[in-house]
Parts: sequence; C-alpha cells; structure tokens
Amino acid sequence: MPTRRRCAVILQLVVCLAVAQGLTARPSAARGAPDSFADLAERLGPTVVNIYTTQTVRVPNTPYHFFFRDDQEMPELFRRFFGVPPQGHGGQPDRELKRNSLGSGVIVSEDGYILTNNHVVEDADEIHVKLSTQDDLEAEVVGRDPQTDVAVIRVKAGRSLPVAPLGDSDKLRVGEWVLAVGNPFGFEQTVTAGIVSAKGRTLGNERYEDFIQTDASINPGNSGGPLFDMEGRVVGINTAIFSRSGGNIGIGFAIPINMASHVMKQIKEHGRVVRGWLGVMIQQVTPELAKSLNLERPVGALISEVSPGSPAAEAGLKAGDVIVEFMDKPVDLMTSLPAMVAQTAIGARAKLVVLRDGERKAMTVTIGELKEERMAGGEAKAGDLGLAVQELTPELARSLGLPRGQEGLVVAGVEPGSPAAEAGIERGDLVVEVNRRPVADLASYKRLLSEARNREVILVLVIREGHSRFLVVPNPK
Repeated sequence: MPTRRRCAVILQLVVCLAVAQGLTARPSAARGAPDSFADLAERLGPTVVNIYTTQTVRVPNTPYHFFFRDDQEMPELFRRFFGVPPQGHGGQPDRELKRNSLGSGVIVSEDGYILTNNHVVEDADEIHVKLSTQDDLEAEVVGRDPQTDVAVIRVKAGRSLPVAPLGDSDKLRVGEWVLAVGNPFGFEQTVTAGIVSAKGRTLGNERYEDFIQTDASINPGNSGGPLFDMEGRVVGINTAIFSRSGGNIGIGFAIPINMASHVMKQIKEHGRVVRGWLGVMIQQVTPELAKSLNLERPVGALISEVSPGSPAAEAGLKAGDVIVEFMDKPVDLMTSLPAMVAQTAIGARAKLVVLRDGERKAMTVTIGELKEERMAGGEAKAGDLGLAVQELTPELARSLGLPRGQEGLVVAGVEPGSPAAEAGIERGDLVVEVNRRPVADLASYKRLLSEARNREVILVLVIREGHSRFLVVPNPK
C-alpha cells in the first residue's frame, strides 16, 4: 500500500476512535451520577440528629370530646350545631394531653449548635436530641425565626461533635444530584437521593421564601434535616413537601443554606434576626403587566407603593419602577427580592437596576433596618392573656386577605395553657374588639385590657378565615 494512502487510513482510524470515545464519554459526564452514595452517607450520617419534642396542651373535658382528641380536631359544623362552649368553659376541669412530634436537624458546630425548622421546636415544652451514637441529650432553643421557618437549638454533649460543612446554595444548579438525610416517620438515619428540580420556589406561607425543590424523598419527620450536595456540604434545610396524601410524591422543598446560615448568625450574634429594609410594596410582573410596561418579558419586582421616608423614597424609587437587579444579582421573580434585601447589612449601599419607562436606570439605596412588628401582651398583669399581638400593616392585611382600611391586631403567638389558648384564640386571628369596644392599635388594646382588670372574663371578637366570632377569655388576676 502506498505510503500516502496508508497515512490517510491511519488518520481516518484515529479520528474515528476519537469520535467514538467522545460519544461514549459525553453521556457519562452529562449525567454526573456517582457509582454509589455509600461513602457520602457513611461520612455524613453522624452529623444528622433525630429531634423529638413534647408539648402539653389543655383541652375541655366534655362529653363531646369523647369522639375527638382535642378541640382543634372537632369540626366547626359539629361545634356550632351542638353549641359546644369554648375551651375552658365546659363546666368540668380541663384535661391535659401530651403531644409528641418528630423532626430532624444537622450539627453545624463542634460545641453542639444544631440547625432545624422552627415548626419542629415551636411551642415545645421539652426538646430531646438523639445522636447517631444513640446518645439522648436535652436541647435548649437558642432562637427561632418563624418568618423563614429556621430555628437554632443547642445540646451539651461534653465532647466535640461531628460537624457538617456548609455549602453555597447560590451556586447550586438545577439538575445537580443531592442527598437528603433525616428521620421520616421516626426511621432514623434514612438516606434518599435525587436532583435539584427547581430553585426560587414559593409556597405562600412565609414572608421570605426562596425554596429549593427536589425529588429526593422527603416525608414527615424529615423536617429540619439537611440536603447535601455531592461534596458533602449542606445546601439546604428540608422543610416541606407537596402531597395530597401526606406522603412523598417527589416534590419536596428545602430552605437554601445561605438563608438559613444568615438567620443562624443573626440569632447567635443578636439573639434575634436583624433584617434589611427597602420600604416598598411589590408585586409580580405578569405577562399583561409586562406588555403594558413595554417590557420584553415578565421579570422583576414591580413597585406598587413606596413608603414615605423609607430608604427607597430617599433614593428616588417610584411606583411603577421594576427592580430587575439587586446587588448585581438578577431579580427574575418578585418573591426573591424580600430575601435579598433582608440579608443585606444595615447601612449598606445597595446597587439596584430598575426599568423606568422602558429604560434601565442604575440607582443606589442605603439599606435601613426592618423594625419587626412590635409585640404586646404580658406587660400588665391584669392583661396577661398569653397573647403576642402585632399591629396590622398593609402587607399583613394583604397576606391575610383583609379589606383595605381594616383595623385590629394580628395574633402572632399564643402561649400554651394560657387564658387565650383556653378560649380558643389562635395564631393568625385578628383581634378587632375587646369587651365590645374596637381595637385600633396597641395603645387601645392595652388600655382596654387595663380597664377590664376587675372583670371575671374578657369578651374578645376575632376574625378568622373571613368570619367573626366572639371568644370568652378568663381574666387572670
């Protein structure tokens, strides 16, 4: 065979081999699936804990409750038809029940700090943590943040504990493999694998939502457990599932670790969460709004109102502006902006890009501090009903579906076993009257409670799910 022809044949064979290798290697690289999760599971297992809590609740001891475990389980139609009295007014002494719940957590420091969900430890009388070594330790709450559903608890083990390293959830990509470890239904150290299905999800339950969606199996009891990436770093705290049956159907949600670690840092440094404040009311840009605003596509956060004297007002932001960038990060969804602002340091000069009249405009805003709604309840002995209430802001009114101009105080918390709890007042209720007199603000609420200090009971009118109801609260003396 001539030399030239032989070289051509050899070159052709080399090219074919290279193409073949590329074709066989490319799917493997794109898939990125490990041969096994065993090494990761073995290494990370000791950093995940089982959390179980006990809560004491008081329920009426009436014949009606023979059929129901507590008053919350009793159907409203049944209660109204038979005239069942409010809790604490059944004519017989109340009975106490113990409620137990399960959850998970992840150890984030050698001296025993643990990240979990707020709803796992909220209102708990006792909190116990079981380590992978089966050590059972009593835990204390360092701090809770209902707004993000993050809580920090601590145990004292008397030794250094294994720690899970924290990752960067901002760098997490849709399609990446993730590992969930927790205690679903009490089955300890359960490991499941899946991928990141989506980012920036919202469920409409909390003010600051930016969930990671995953198809890794998450079930009741997984709440508070970690979501790991393939490097063994925590990228999320599992918090919720979407299911019509209560079991896993492949749609689970986790709090991004960047948000959770920010909350933890605030709790450890300040004992509470200090959040940045912009001072605007925003709404999602729909396709119809995008068209009317001359936008190419529906992105960003549309400012519908600017609070007078706020950082946004001082910076010159206006209603109708669309925020599309915040601190060099794109704002694709309206729901992602509150979390971005909240995690910005107070006094920081934040760079924004807004669309105004179809043109991009760069602006700088000095971030203020969000003054969390003031709490009342417990300052005056005569009015200590066991309630934490907060003034009704336009944002709260809108989230609760209340009409414009509605007055009242929102119940932010109810102390277990308190007179308010016995009467059936629940978190989220709107207190509009005390003893048939309107409640407009905290000052009027405190005044009315003070005036009622000699009464045996206090008549409270609340709005719950769009319906008004009177509740009789025993007056503590």
